[in-house]
Amino acid sequence: MSTSLEMKKIQKWYGALHVVRDFDLYVKPGEFLTFLGPSGSGKTTALKMIAGFESPSGGDMLLGSRSIVDVPPYERGIGMVFQNYALFPHMTVAENVAFPLTVRKIGRAETEEKVLRALQLVKMTEYRDRYPNQLSGGQQQRIALARAVVFNPSILLMDEPLGALDRNLREHMKIEIMRIQDELNMTVVFVTHDQDEALTMSDRVAVINEGRLIQVADSRSLYYSPQDRFVASFVGESNLLPCRVDRIENGAGKVTIGAATSGVARLSGQLGGEAGWLFVRPEHVDIGPLGVIPNTENVLNGVVKDALFLGEMTRYAVRCDDETITVKQQNRGQAQLAGGTPVTVSWDAANCIVLN
Repeated sequence: MSTSLEMKKIQKWYGALHVVRDFDLYVKPGEFLTFLGPSGSGKTTALKMIAGFESPSGGDMLLGSRSIVDVPPYERGIGMVFQNYALFPHMTVAENVAFPLTVRKIGRAETEEKVLRALQLVKMTEYRDRYPNQLSGGQQQRIALARAVVFNPSILLMDEPLGALDRNLREHMKIEIMRIQDELNMTVVFVTHDQDEALTMSDRVAVINEGRLIQVADSRSLYYSPQDRFVASFVGESNLLPCRVDRIENGAGKVTIGAATSGVARLSGQLGGEAGWLFVRPEHVDIGPLGVIPNTENVLNGVVKDALFLGEMTRYAVRCDDETITVKQQNRGQAQLAGGTPVTVSWDAANCIVLN
């Protein structure tokens, strides 16, 4: 049965280093929540505190309605999957999966039944008598997953579990983990620095930077309505152009982009006269020959610096005065614009937002 997790003002200090600051977070029962952030942001430390491998320096943590701050790891009923699998090399696959049941002194018949069910879940029943060194990386990861869920944990923690796998296998394992989580209706807290993993797999993503929770939202909100400049630049590719809000009209901001170009953008709490960053995704920017004026609110003229053909799309870097704007254009048989070509780039006000 899935369980909720609540972190209340959780802090972690290592000497003078404040690595986790004021974590206030509620994870719903059955939710797949991902900690996303750069290396050293504090996401793995936060996960270790949930697991009980690290103690918080302050705050409280609840699993369901029970505080677990002073509960040792083996009494928390939490499953854990590590990046390096952490399988016992001297044990067979079946013995590895049975290990959490063995330490809980579960009877032999029940253990065999649960191990079989866990191996069926990860589609590895025929490998039960092999040893870890006889398995591929992907197979070892499946066994680590079976071992983590075999005792029906209240919550499953996963620390960069796909980091050691090649790209194709990673894509496959993403789908498998989502299937297993859905089948077991299990609460999952997943740690990654890979934005594709976070956006694809999660119900919600918690973006962490310098020990702080910057924004917690579903993938679409995070991608299209980032809360600040860090989230905009860390999640996906973005254009961030310096701007000033001149006035507010019909709920939108009349802005000056760069030195002198007029435009219109959604606002995120700014007032008239405030400076900020105009944020627009490269796929929302249109590009065309210079002088063809698009029917939209934001128009800049520039020159193509370079054009990269990427198969399904072409990625342009366009120099507009002092700024370089990235454009991603779907390839539908049109001619590619060469470097040095004067162009007009444009986008709708609905697709851009001013960030502080």
